[in-house]
Amino acid sequence: MSRPHENSHEGEAENVSGAEAQVIPLHGPGREKPDAAAQAERDLRESEEAQDHLDSERRADAPVVEFPAAARVSPARTRPADADLLPDSLRTALAFVRDRLTGDYTVDEFGFDAELTETLLLPPLRALYEKWFRVDTFGVENLPADGGALLVSNHSGTVPLDALMTAVAVHDHVPGGRHLRGLGADLVFQLPLIGSFARKSGQTLACNADAERLLRKGELVGVWPEGFKGIGKPFSSRYKLQRFGRGGFVSAALRTGAPIIPVSVIGAEEIYPKIGDVKLLARVLGLPYFPVTPLFPLLGPLGAIPLPTKWSIEFGEPIRTDTYDADAVDDPMLVFTLTDQVRESIQQSLYKRLSQRKSVFKG
Repeated sequence: MSRPHENSHEGEAENVSGAEAQVIPLHGPGREKPDAAAQAERDLRESEEAQDHLDSERRADAPVVEFPAAARVSPARTRPADADLLPDSLRTALAFVRDRLTGDYTVDEFGFDAELTETLLLPPLRALYEKWFRVDTFGVENLPADGGALLVSNHSGTVPLDALMTAVAVHDHVPGGRHLRGLGADLVFQLPLIGSFARKSGQTLACNADAERLLRKGELVGVWPEGFKGIGKPFSSRYKLQRFGRGGFVSAALRTGAPIIPVSVIGAEEIYPKIGDVKLLARVLGLPYFPVTPLFPLLGPLGAIPLPTKWSIEFGEPIRTDTYDADAVDDPMLVFTLTDQVRESIQQSLYKRLSQRKSVFKG
C-alpha cells in the first residue's frame, strides 16, 4: 500500500535537491553593504578635506604675524647683521689691518697715506684737540670745500703742536674731511721716526715747487712763515709775530691763483713757557734751540707734558690772488705788500682774541 503523504514529501525533496541554489539579496538594488576599510578611508579623506577648508577660512580672516625666527634663514645670513653691531672704531681698525696685510692702500707722490693718517694719527690728536686744549674754532666758513688754498698761520709753543691742531680743525670742520698739507722745515724730515710719520701724514718740504704742485692739485696747503723763530721765541715775546721771510708763500699763491687764508692761533704760546735756552746742548744735538721751561728739564719726562691751556683757532677772510696778472709774481713790491697784509691780518686777529680772553686755562 502506498502512502501518498510520504511519496509527496519525497518528490518535493528530490525537486529541491535537484534544483539550482539561488542567492537572495538582503538589500535591494543600489543598497549593497560597502566594504569596511574602503568606507573608513573615504570617511577620513572627507574629514581631512573639511578640516583643510575650515583652516583656510580661518587663515584668511586671521592677521599675519611674522616672528623674528622666520627671518633667520641661515647662519650665513646673520653674520653680516652681527658685523654691523661692531663699533665704528673697531670696524675701521679691522679694515686698516686687513689693508696693511694685503697691501690694498694708496700713497701719493709725496708719501701721503690718508688711511694711516685717519686711523692712527688723527684719533690721538683729536683727543688732545677736544679734551686737553678744548679748541674753539672760528671762521670755518672761510675754508673752501674744494679747490686749493694757502693757509698762513702764526707759529709758537716751543714744540709745533699748533700745526697739528690746525690740521685737526681743518679735517673735522671742512665738509668731506679735507687734509691740511703742511710745509715743514728740513729738520722735521731728518728726525728718525718723526720724519717718516710727517711724510705719511701729508707734510712735505717748505719749498715753492712742492707748494705749487699741491695747490694746482687743489689741496689745502699750510705754511708757518715764522719758522723756528716763531716756535722758539721766549715767553716774553709771546703773540708778537716774527719776520715772515721774503714772501715765498705769496709767490706760490700768485703763480697758482690760490686764495690766501690768514690763520691765528691763541693758546699755544703758554703750553711750554720758554724761559731759557741751552745753546751748547742745542748745538751738540743739532737743534735750533734747547728750551728751558718752568717744568723742563727739571721734572724730566713729566716736564714734557704740555700745559692744558684753552685754545682758539680763527680762519680769516681769504685774500684773493687770481685777480692779478700772470707777471705779478715778478713784482717784488707787490709780493712784499701782500706778505705784509697777511702778517698784519694775523697780528690784528691775535690782539682781538687776546682782548676777549679772560683766562689762559679757561678762555
